[in-house]
Amino acid sequence: MKLVDSLAKLPNSLIMALSLVLCAAVGVVDGIAGHAYLLVPFYLVPVILAAWCVGRKAGYLLSFTCSLGWLGSEIAAGVFIDADFAMYWNDAMKLLLFILTTTVISALREALGRENLLARTDHLTGMPNRRSYYEAVSGEIRRNLRYNDPFTIAYLDIDNFKDINDTRGHAEGDKLLKLVSSVLSKSVREIDMVARLGGDEFALLLPQTDGEAADIVANKVQQRLKVRVENSWPVTFSIGLVTYQKSPATIDEVIGRADRLMFVAKEAGKNALHREVVGNNYHSIPGHDIFG
Repeated sequence: MKLVDSLAKLPNSLIMALSLVLCAAVGVVDGIAGHAYLLVPFYLVPVILAAWCVGRKAGYLLSFTCSLGWLGSEIAAGVFIDADFAMYWNDAMKLLLFILTTTVISALREALGRENLLARTDHLTGMPNRRSYYEAVSGEIRRNLRYNDPFTIAYLDIDNFKDINDTRGHAEGDKLLKLVSSVLSKSVREIDMVARLGGDEFALLLPQTDGEAADIVANKVQQRLKVRVENSWPVTFSIGLVTYQKSPATIDEVIGRADRLMFVAKEAGKNALHREVVGNNYHSIPGHDIFG
């Protein structure tokens, strides 16, 4: 499975070239071996490789290519000198086998892709979920430790969200969550990440973002949220923001700081931003903003 995953990371053009080479190689060996030896499983290898790694159309292309390769090996072995209807039928069945294999493998791959996407996506908002966020933050930690690029993470909680569910119903609460997701997504760059962690908690990951830039983003997010909700929902937002110039090695410590800062903001009266900048010696530079 690791080999397949490694191959899937290669460019599609390279995978197709490899599949065609495999198909040609099997055809040559088949022609040399003669009609006495069946090499069906070996013809299936390039078909499956193309269907799994590239897609259904690529699998169909390899199906026809391998069928032609098989036909060429039979001609080279002299099988078609006395060919009858059964021989043509058998060759058609070989092509059908390749096509059916392609259909099954590509459908399985598509289903697996959908399952992987669903496992990393929040079902209500369509945003990345906690699992996706943790994976992305882990990657950013590794990048920071290797290249020293700063990054920022933020935890955001909707103040008084429970009151919305209790007084207006969960449908209205879901509507608010979708609105917050939309505002957050439109307030950050393409390289940034917005995730719903669960309930009324959201998180942001801002790669290559220092403390000053992070403050600008956080205040922009807060102001946009305020404008969108102030006439419809009696809620505010508490944010914990941490910029890492040098990251700790563990994801629990990295994320835990932002989580704690967010709860500090809520306990201090809500509708606030608490922030820190963690330097090369893990020196914490705290900050605190109350939103108007």
